[in-house]
Amino acid sequence: MCINKIILEDVIAISEDVKAVFKLLEGKKMLITGGGGFIGAYLLDFIDYCNRNAFDKPANIICIENYKTGSQARIKHLEGNDNFSFLAMDVSKPFEIAGDIDYVIHTASIASPTYYRKYPIETIETNVWGLKNLLDLSKAKEVKSILFFSTSEIYGDPSPDNIPTKETYNGNVSCIGPRACYDESKRLGETLCINYYKQYGLPVKIVRPFNIYGPGLRLDDKRVIPDFFNDAINQGRIEVLSDGTPKRSFCYISDAVSGFIKALLSDYNGEAFNIGNDEEEISIYELAQKIAGIVGNITIDYIKSKDHDYLTDNPQRRCPDLSKSRSLIDYNPRISIDEGLRRLKRWYMNNCSI
Repeated sequence: MCINKIILEDVIAISEDVKAVFKLLEGKKMLITGGGGFIGAYLLDFIDYCNRNAFDKPANIICIENYKTGSQARIKHLEGNDNFSFLAMDVSKPFEIAGDIDYVIHTASIASPTYYRKYPIETIETNVWGLKNLLDLSKAKEVKSILFFSTSEIYGDPSPDNIPTKETYNGNVSCIGPRACYDESKRLGETLCINYYKQYGLPVKIVRPFNIYGPGLRLDDKRVIPDFFNDAINQGRIEVLSDGTPKRSFCYISDAVSGFIKALLSDYNGEAFNIGNDEEEISIYELAQKIAGIVGNITIDYIKSKDHDYLTDNPQRRCPDLSKSRSLIDYNPRISIDEGLRRLKRWYMNNCSI
């Protein structure tokens, strides 16, 4: 099975954006968790592309995935690839990996609010115990770098004077609300990372993604962009389950993955980086309008969610301050929300909503 054309275009764009650093991965051994997930699968495709087109000696990947929310079909084209091995197991349980490991990337997580509220304990275990297992493994293997995927959710609902939000903002987060299993476990994960860096000198980096979207997000993911596309494509109307006023800045996947790789391969150990797009912060209603226009002949309806906790602790605004990422790791997102949504619509309409 071949890689999808749209995803291949994205992977080529990523390789061009990170060409100053990606050779550091040549011939290296990498452990990536959550490879069947939205972001993890792009990282696998990026390495495969580099192996085929840029590296004289291929990188070897060990992928840990239990497919709780990941998609086996998304990475089926890598089956039988000698440079990839797939371990079907839960990263939150004890495990061992033989041999050396150069780089570790922990993308495994349950990131959709619908699903992490369905699996709150599993979410906490992956974000805390899974991370601790990887930190201990990285310490024992003396890795060159480990990257932890945190989230912009660690900021909670920032005050207006903290929008755009800097990495120095400590957050406004409920520790007992319906989103706390995700938000607070990611915050504790960051604390673990920083203390492994301080106590053991572990070369850990943290990234905080801001509303990443693109091909690979399943129509049933339940996050807002695939949810609106699902409504538009299958019902001919979009249901907005709020008053439409909360604002978000959305970042296309190829821009985000470039930032993740640059963070991993940087020398900035013990640092956290916002990864997102700060060019256009739009309301949820404006997002619905854009998707309705891209799909065509779509109405927009306001519907009250049957879930009485649906909007509890929902941030009113979410927009990153990228000055640190721009200055330290040369991170510069390029894809506009309109272009990104058009690319995602092409992917969905080509029956690739796996």
